[in-house]
Amino acid sequence: MDWKIPTIILVALALGACETTPDNVGSVKGSGSISVKTAATSLAPVSVIKNRKLAKLAPGGVAAGSQEDLVTNIGDRVFFGLDSVSLSSDARSTLEKQAQWLRKNPNVTVTVAGHADERGTREYNLALGERRATAARDYLVALGLDQNRIKTISYGKERPIDARSVEDAWSKNRRSVTTVD
Repeated sequence: MDWKIPTIILVALALGACETTPDNVGSVKGSGSISVKTAATSLAPVSVIKNRKLAKLAPGGVAAGSQEDLVTNIGDRVFFGLDSVSLSSDARSTLEKQAQWLRKNPNVTVTVAGHADERGTREYNLALGERRATAARDYLVALGLDQNRIKTISYGKERPIDARSVEDAWSKNRRSVTTVD
């Protein structure tokens, strides 16, 4: 006996039984009006409600001074050449935007993490990652930021964002990433 057709029918029936009705469908209850306070609270992001310090929204609807704000509106990473700690013009531009963002958010402290690609020894890549993080931090400090607001750490080759062993992946992994503490 062919079980394919009965199995397909059973699966379709099971999936159909799992369908749910959205909350906004059905009978209408209430006065039909909503207060401004209720609307603002119900539409605000959860992070804004939980943390009143972040009540101000940045462009893109994210909480000002948050990691999401940094990533969405500024950029949190800069990339390096092979075996290099030199900042490219693109890297300097991103760090200048980060410095401006940090000036607008004076209570924010950050950590700059240095990374390397998989080539080389663990020890060498940890040192290279540290030099990359330090280069980014030093540039931010040279732009007038307090060095006490910026910590550094190196992950070397331990946290790749692309684990493939090809140049495209290696170029993504040679980076420093700024995170909000």
